[in-house]
Amino acid sequence: MNKYLGIDIGGTAVKMGIVDETGNILISREASVSFDNYNTPILETVLAESEAFLDKNNISPKDLGGIGISATGQIDTKNGIVAGSGGNIRNWDGADLKGSFTKKYRLPVTVVNDANCVALGEKWVGSAKNAKDVIVLTIGTGLGGGIIVNDQILLGRAGFGGETGHFSIHKQGEACTCGNRGCFEQYASMTALIRSVRRFYEASAPERLKEHPVNGRSIFEAVSKGEEAVIRIVDTWICDISAGITSLVHIFNPELIIIGGGVSAQEELFIAKLRAEVMERVMPNFRRGLTLRAATLGNQAGMIGAVYYLIQSL
Repeated sequence: MNKYLGIDIGGTAVKMGIVDETGNILISREASVSFDNYNTPILETVLAESEAFLDKNNISPKDLGGIGISATGQIDTKNGIVAGSGGNIRNWDGADLKGSFTKKYRLPVTVVNDANCVALGEKWVGSAKNAKDVIVLTIGTGLGGGIIVNDQILLGRAGFGGETGHFSIHKQGEACTCGNRGCFEQYASMTALIRSVRRFYEASAPERLKEHPVNGRSIFEAVSKGEEAVIRIVDTWICDISAGITSLVHIFNPELIIIGGGVSAQEELFIAKLRAEVMERVMPNFRRGLTLRAATLGNQAGMIGAVYYLIQSL
């Protein structure tokens, strides 16, 4: 059975593993890429970690069919280069991932944006298996997304396609890190929800902030306890997410919407409510055959999806 090296490079850590041709991760490890505040460029760290990983497990590059890389930022998929990162990560813009790994290992190498790899992973062996038209949204610190049309990931001309977090849903809304205003990410991410709840506590109960941290877990604990003010904030957040999803549904007419990120584990308090809101908003013809459910692969999806893209390209 063929085996591949899958690498998922995030803003703070890299995950890598040996993935077989059926999508099973045989062995894996994780390492920090921000250990010295990026003084050591991420590419240099990942190259060293990949060598150490293979050596530790007595794996020769000759035993591998190729290397699939999932990477954070705007990725020039054709050339395998980091075209942009929003300036948030030092020594990352311009990193030649494909060239560096090809030179080091003399193997086929593909590089795709991490959110697109999550979509591909779910498509291969996760919640979107056997579906041909899928929208995958990952809700976390930001909002990532991947769009699969007729079994193919939508990458666009240079590989930047699927930036679902950066279309505007509020013309004069919150300032976004991309330079625009009112981006979907500024209303649909966990960061957005936490910001809204913090603003509420700052205005009405500042002592609460001293006693309890505001994070996803504490917010949904408050919802489960019936705190009406927090429930209203979460309902507004869900409404904003559904507005963005509705627009995407009307553009791409998918059969399936997959929601990833830690919050997707909240079936009753989040997924079920979001599903109902989306189904109410979309036009009847788009609603027929449409399903919304949680992702299943967790933080392994990017690594698996990177290998899936590699296999498809061979």
